[in-house]
Amino acid sequence: MFAMSGGAAPGLVLRLLVLRLLVHCLPVHRVAVALVVLLALQAAAVAQGGGPLVLPDTQYEPIEWSDLEGWTSDDHAAAFAAFLGSCRTLQNRRRQSARDLTPIPAALKDICEDARQAIPLDEDGARKFFEDHFRPIRISRLGDSDGFLTGYYEPIIAGSRVPTGEFTAPLYRRPPNLVPAGRRKLGDAFPSKGVFVGRRVGRRKIAPYYDRGQIEDGALVGWHLEICYLHDQVDVLFAQIQGSARIRLEDGAILRVNYDSHNGWPYTPVGRVLVDQKILSRDQVSMQSIRDWMEANPDQAKEARRQNKSYVFFRITDLATEDEAVGGQGVPLMPGRSIAIDRALHAYGTPFFIQAELPIANQKIGTKFDRLMIAQDTGSAIVGPARADIYFGAGDEAARIAGRIKNPGTFVMLVPRELDPVAAGSDVPLPPTRPGLFSFNFDNMPDPTVPDGTADEVPLPEAKPAMAAGANAAPSVNSKSNARRRR
Repeated sequence: MFAMSGGAAPGLVLRLLVLRLLVHCLPVHRVAVALVVLLALQAAAVAQGGGPLVLPDTQYEPIEWSDLEGWTSDDHAAAFAAFLGSCRTLQNRRRQSARDLTPIPAALKDICEDARQAIPLDEDGARKFFEDHFRPIRISRLGDSDGFLTGYYEPIIAGSRVPTGEFTAPLYRRPPNLVPAGRRKLGDAFPSKGVFVGRRVGRRKIAPYYDRGQIEDGALVGWHLEICYLHDQVDVLFAQIQGSARIRLEDGAILRVNYDSHNGWPYTPVGRVLVDQKILSRDQVSMQSIRDWMEANPDQAKEARRQNKSYVFFRITDLATEDEAVGGQGVPLMPGRSIAIDRALHAYGTPFFIQAELPIANQKIGTKFDRLMIAQDTGSAIVGPARADIYFGAGDEAARIAGRIKNPGTFVMLVPRELDPVAAGSDVPLPPTRPGLFSFNFDNMPDPTVPDGTADEVPLPEAKPAMAAGANAAPSVNSKSNARRRR
């Protein structure tokens, strides 16, 4: 497993070289040391602007397909169909966007061409396609073992085109004075995060936009921005949380609305507010429990809502009644296969294999959820490398399932083979092996007293003549020692 984060550090080649050295040289009990060394190299991902993976504060673990539990039993044909939906958008891109912080979109575009030529594929063919074109990499936030999953859906809400005694809460389109900082080209999508958004004052100044409380109190009255009217502000809030809605009008027609923009204030989950105020416990929080409490306590609900200063504006879509909602990528979402991801980190169209135990049937029983998902949407509350919102479809049943999901899960990112960090690291040659501290062979060590060359090449001194018998010889060392002992 290795990690990357933001900042300045050595280059990609050095990181891959160190990775190979650590894997090649260190025993299992030194894995912690390997991680520490790699953390020192974590910043190059962002600084380089290229390379196999460029995700800040993220740890990676390359794995094999055979080690991926639940992989062979998934419906890969369904996942392939969702992937093809993303491909239609990816292949229409004429150039790389400035928002692409990784080389993944360009690599996905090439894979999409192979996918288009491979149609049709059966179940086995779809599974082989993913295995041939991607490398599975387990990812999580630095220091975490798992990611986090929630669910979302498209609510069906009663409404009216005009205000009535029953329908009093307006659903607004984007105000003309809501602008992001910096220059934007005509036709660019409104940024969902990472850019200051505010209210234009004069020609150059941008001030913070009206927050939820100000808008609910009438800050936009008279601007003629009303798309339709819902029963109350609770319905408006839930439509904003989900990002889209089907409005059933009084004449029976269905009005489809989708996320368009936001007011620039950070998103604060209302469930967190209720937990902090000890109104609900963490285990009690769900979309249904929040709605039930708000409807039973309208005055307190008003104050709780206003803790979330973020406010979403909508646009009318031309979707037919039977069509699924359209995600941030601009493609129809597929229930149970589409996920919303952090767009600041991940590219649309990226496949993720998610492993979790989710309360699909009811709140108490977990259902094994091992499924290949495609990143096709985003949201302001979705932050982090291993964070996803699962789309469950439209209607009451989808609402009940989505409302129960707040579970940990394992994220396996499918990285295009051409960006495989393990393969890239294997191309970096290892340096000659250096002997360890205790690995010297003393039997083969040269005699330090012998100069360069072999001992046979050094001439020996001439032998001294033998002493004559009875001559006075110098006392030996032993004799001197014995004499000292006697004295």
